[in-house]
Amino acid sequence: MPAFLRFFLPVLLIALWSPGAWAADEVLVKLSIKDHRFNPERLEIPAKTKVILLIKNEDAEPEEFECLPLRREKIVFPGTEVRVVLGKVDPGEYPFFGEYHEATAKGVIVAR
Repeated sequence: MPAFLRFFLPVLLIALWSPGAWAADEVLVKLSIKDHRFNPERLEIPAKTKVILLIKNEDAEPEEFECLPLRREKIVFPGTEVRVVLGKVDPGEYPFFGEYHEATAKGVIVAR
């Protein structure tokens, strides 16, 4: 085997097995909080695909994203953005809410 292949073959294999090499299998979905409401309230995502939810809080108070069926919860402080890995979700509807403002901060994730 030529010397350049002995060097580049392991590098290529490592690159192919790194997490970044499969980033196309992920979907990034954005959700915001403003006036104690989630936007959008109906969040459509692809089923059976790794979904990463980016939640930005545009309010002056903290809010907690909570989705009981998916067992996910995360506090989002004012002016910050957090990542919530939903993973590969089965088809269906999954309600979520803001624990600090349950009357207004609510929505549903629809996986298709």
